[in-house]
Amino acid sequence: MYNVSAKVREHQTVGVAVAMPTLSDAIEQYIREMLKRTDDRMLEIQRAALASRFRCVPSQINYVLKTRFTPEQGYIVESRRGEGGYIRIIRVKAPSRRELLLTIYHAVADGVGRRQALGYLQRMREESIVSEREARLMAAALVSDIVDGVGMSRSQRGHLLRKFVEVILGVSSGERAD
Repeated sequence: MYNVSAKVREHQTVGVAVAMPTLSDAIEQYIREMLKRTDDRMLEIQRAALASRFRCVPSQINYVLKTRFTPEQGYIVESRRGEGGYIRIIRVKAPSRRELLLTIYHAVADGVGRRQALGYLQRMREESIVSEREARLMAAALVSDIVDGVGMSRSQRGHLLRKFVEVILGVSSGERAD
């Protein structure tokens, strides 16, 4: 995800700031790598086995799935608990670039939270609709505290994201994307 305020730990011996990955980052990366290896865009894994691999509680796996494999990011997560339970992660491919952008445009019409907005940006990045740099610029605008340390409302953030989508679609000022 495009986190404007990345967690940074200062290296004590040379005083250089180095970004340190979290356990959630490691779990996310592992799942993404496994998804890349599948041909059918679907991965089925055991929650307990994954928790054991990362030496964490199963709820940590749930947190990663809930926050980093969302519908906004193009994933469907199915889960079955108990003996023989599994987690199924399905990567949903957008029918077309335009259709994905229109879906985002309509989804944020009533507003959007920070996490969802970042999820949409990540999806646009993964589908090569925007560059890494463009996604970071949009993220900075969407999640920063712009005016006197006061953050945007959900409706303001949705409006801004819709404007970004209009620009990407090439919609002229005064027109609407739909």
